[in-house]
Formats: sequence, C-alpha cells, structure tokens
Amino acid sequence: MRAVDSAAQMGAVVEAALAAGINHLETAPAYGPAEAHLGAALRQLAIPRERLLLTSKLLPGVDLATGQAQLQSSLQRLGLARLDNLAVHGLNRPEHLEWALQGDGAALLRWAQAEGLVGQVGFSSHGSTDLIERALASGRFGFCSLHLHLFDQERLPLARQALAAGIGVMAISPADKGGRLYDPPPELVEDCAPFTPLQLAYRFLLDAGVSTLTLGAARPEDLAWAVALAGADGPLSAVEKQALARLAEAGRRRLGAGACGQCRACLPCPSGVPIPALLRLRNLALGHGMTPFASERYNLIGRAGHWWEALDASACQQCGACLPRCPHGLPIPDLLAATHQLLAAPPRRRLWG
Repeated sequence: MRAVDSAAQMGAVVEAALAAGINHLETAPAYGPAEAHLGAALRQLAIPRERLLLTSKLLPGVDLATGQAQLQSSLQRLGLARLDNLAVHGLNRPEHLEWALQGDGAALLRWAQAEGLVGQVGFSSHGSTDLIERALASGRFGFCSLHLHLFDQERLPLARQALAAGIGVMAISPADKGGRLYDPPPELVEDCAPFTPLQLAYRFLLDAGVSTLTLGAARPEDLAWAVALAGADGPLSAVEKQALARLAEAGRRRLGAGACGQCRACLPCPSGVPIPALLRLRNLALGHGMTPFASERYNLIGRAGHWWEALDASACQQCGACLPRCPHGLPIPDLLAATHQLLAAPPRRRLWG
C-alpha cells in the first residue's frame, strides 16, 4: 500500500522482499494503483508463482455482480489466474458480517472458491472485539488480519483463539499503527534497551504465535527489519522478558496514579465515548513519550468512517457513570478532558480512504 509511485518502485520493494525471505504479499484495490504496479513488478521479475502467497481484498457491501467484476479486475491487474487468499477488506460493522455470511458477500465468496479464483477466504477488521469474535466463531474464514500490537493488546485473546482453531492471524501494521516504532522517541528507546522498540514489538508478537507480521515498505531499505528478524521466532528470551517488564514499569512510573489499566470495566459509556481507546493514547503520550503518534491517531477520530473511532474525548458529558466502575478509582472524565487538551490538533488525512 506504500510503494505506489511507480511499477519500478514496487519492483524494487518486491525484489528486496524476496531477498529478505518474505513470501507473502498483500494488496488491495483500495490502495490506489498498488495492484497494477504489483502485477507489473511480478511480470518484470518473472517470479515463479509457487514462490509467493498472494492476498488481495474486496470491500464489503457490494452486490454479487459488482463483486465478481471487482475480483476479476483484481486478477487482471495482478496478472494472476488465482489468488491464494481473498479477504473481506474492513469487516468493521455488523452489517459487514451479515453481508459476508448471509448476503451477497456469502454468495460472492462461495463463487470465488467454486470457480477456483481464490484459495481460502478471510477478513481484515478494525471493528469491535465482539464483532471479530463472532466472525471467528462463524467457521467461514480461514484467516484474519487484526490490530495486534505491543502497545494495544486488546485483541490478543482473539488472536490466540483463532490460532487455536487453525485460523491464520496477521498483525496489521505493527511498525506504523503499532506506534510509529520506526521513529521512536528517546524515552521509548531508553525503555526498550538493549533492544530497539520495533525489534521488541515484533518479538512480542512472534512469541504470541502470530502467523504473519506485516512490513509496509515504500523502499527496499524499509525491509531491513525483515532481514534482522530472520529466524527470530521462538519463545522470548530472559533478556527480552526483562526488557518488556522494564518497559511496562517505566510507563507506570511516568503515569503514576493516572495510568489506565485498559480493563474496559468503564464501558459502556452512556455517551458512546470509547474511554479505553482514548486513555490508551494518553498512556502512550505520557508514559512513553509517544505524543506525535498518539496525537496523529487521536485526530483521525471521526474522520475515518468505520475504520476508527467516531467520538473523541470532547463527547464526554461528565455524567460520572464510569466512575464507580473503575477498579482503580480513576477520575475518568477529568482524564478525558486532559487527553483532549493534550492531543487535539488540526487533523491530518489518512493514507487511504
């Protein structure tokens, strides 16, 4: 989704990916010219088909005929007769799940597999844990792509549930949406020593058993992490565990009594405020110096449709319903107001959408 300036740029990234040992490429029609550039790169590099696993995605909600045409167009752009994986791109709302399981989406996925155009079908989701759990329990999907991050562990139980059921799990953007870990602040570098933040975050996910870790590369040099992490699977070492413990302790120390433990006991909010998600951003900004990332994410709220939260902390009505629920006695309305003051800024455009 990032190497989209030209087919030459995409080709250089794909060639570097193969040299680094990567064999899974994921794209989507929603990523501008990415499919066309990837198809041109694959033809130019003449990569044997069996060397690669290729995934593309389709947005939910289309009728059967439109979805069939979109899939055929994807295959044509990629120069392929068959995708290894087809994902529902952004299974984020209940109506998306209904579409995939019972509506035209269900017919589309059945047709794609019956025609031999795709191998397995799966989904990516930025939705609620309840929605993802229902999707996994449906038995329809062979893989899922989820937000799984060292600094956002809410969906890790779902990932473990999926893995136990034989469902493949891909972590969405551990480096970027996981905290812009390729450009860490000094506090975070210090907290993760002797490892880099990105190295520790990837090792954390590998230890959790996550099947695939994505590297959103725009340049060949962006794949240096894949080379550095080659063979870095297996359980965490004692030194890595110690580093993770120091990282957590450093965050708690800086946050003091205002640290949100992300237990979610405060929900549901009568005003619909996503309290844990907002206080997690506060945790990152004050606990680890990750204010630029936290502010970037905060200011996408309400501007990214169903891909991110709809309400920021300014929607808090100070009703106090959350106060008796918090096991730590946090002054949640005050913390939300402070979070808004800390992070609110002129919004930036999303990369896609």
